[in-house]
Amino acid sequence: MFGLGLPELLIILFIILIIFGAGKLPQIGEGLGKGISNFKRSLKQDEENDSPNDKTEKQD
Repeated sequence: MFGLGLPELLIILFIILIIFGAGKLPQIGEGLGKGISNFKRSLKQDEENDSPNDKTEKQD
């Protein structure tokens, strides 16, 4: 990926655990998951709106 192996990822996870604490991690994960799903949903809506079969465009 970015040259990150298992030891580096474990160190990053440990630092995040120290900063936010164990009680906040589920809330952070939930917020991140909702953000990703909203992003995917908006991309899908944009693709549907940009389809060439869209009849809202004026055809000459």
